[in-house]
Amino acid sequence: MTEQSPASEQKKNIPWWKSFGPALITACVVLGPGSLLVSSNIGANYRYELTWLFVLTGILMGTYVIMSMRIGTIGGATPCTLIARHIGRPFAVIIALNLCLITAAFQFGNNLAFATAANSLGIARIFGNPEQMTDQTKTLISCGVLLVVNALILVFIFTTTKVYHAVEKLMKFMVGIMVFCFVANLIVARPDILGIIKGFVPSMPEGLTFSFPKRIAGAIQDPMILVASLLGTTFSLGGAFFQGNLVREKGWTIDDCKRGAGDAVFGIGVLTAISMIIMITTATVIPGKPATDIGVLAQSLRPLLGTTAHIIFCIGLLAVSMNPFLINVMIGGSILADGLGKPPKLSDAWPRRFTALLLIIGMIIAMLALKSGKPPINLIIFGQALTVLGNPLMAATILWMANNKAIMGDRKNKIILNVLGGIGFIVVIFMAARVFYRIVLQLT
Repeated sequence: MTEQSPASEQKKNIPWWKSFGPALITACVVLGPGSLLVSSNIGANYRYELTWLFVLTGILMGTYVIMSMRIGTIGGATPCTLIARHIGRPFAVIIALNLCLITAAFQFGNNLAFATAANSLGIARIFGNPEQMTDQTKTLISCGVLLVVNALILVFIFTTTKVYHAVEKLMKFMVGIMVFCFVANLIVARPDILGIIKGFVPSMPEGLTFSFPKRIAGAIQDPMILVASLLGTTFSLGGAFFQGNLVREKGWTIDDCKRGAGDAVFGIGVLTAISMIIMITTATVIPGKPATDIGVLAQSLRPLLGTTAHIIFCIGLLAVSMNPFLINVMIGGSILADGLGKPPKLSDAWPRRFTALLLIIGMIIAMLALKSGKPPINLIIFGQALTVLGNPLMAATILWMANNKAIMGDRKNKIILNVLGGIGFIVVIFMAARVFYRIVLQLT
């Protein structure tokens, strides 16, 4: 055993709430508009019956976040650096490109979600009466909002000296806003406590099966689409993989494994709790009324929650939209730099450049989508196809590194992490097969 340094002793005296950070950032990128919409629709469709599924998803996500955290702290380097050392640089580049392309393909969705959230708060009223505006004017306002927000983020990226510390403080603030807003709405909604308790007992609601999608009368019918979407948005292998980078940014070492495990439990616990609160709120307020987008969701809740609660909900919605808006591109930029053998810290030059590039690409695609009035379906399919390849690959890589003695020494995975990790890997394979099959149906 090595003697503890004064720095290690100083870490022990840090208040527990200040030591958290990396997993909260991961939670913020996972808890985006897609996750919010899926959680709300599960509540609207199945009420409290799938509460247990949120717990299971949180456990699986937490398992991979803990494994990635241990890889970063015990392995002494970022995951892509370790992959390059033990497998080779080409494989590290493959992992990095895959993750980077996924973030690029879906960044436009974060832009569209932010524009919708801003519209729900009535930002168009600054320029006049929205009811008297043409669709072209509304689109122009939305594009202007995106241009301003992306420009501000670009300024933040290139002027902030310690990017990680700034992002960590910002995400803690955003999480505080989300917790306050959604808990306040939950109190107003007055849910059925007994129904929630029953929902923790695993069961399958009527009409929900494990069958694969089918094409019926020219349309694709998928009875498990909401469950698949929940697992796809909340059990994020890309976010879990990036945890290994975040703990390196935090400066954690092998002595901080216990602290890192607590951080992972807290961060993913917050993610799971907020998702469940959203599900419970919609299950109570709008049962049987699923929403097609977050704007429809906000408007559906307004008559029943009241004006004040609706405003609070929209503020929380804005925070949910903003979190992945920033972190998503940072993941892609940092991992791409790391995979290519460049310095991977968020404050380094190459991660900043790649992040800016992904930010601009996402904004341009979103503006084109707003102008056309239709989402770029081919890009969505491309993103799904990358996920099919990427998620099992990243899950297998994390499991391999966590069990590799050359990387982990005597601290490689114990049986509990391997069992839970194995279950998660099976889930990822199953979901990949479903997505692949659905893509085939869409293209044929």
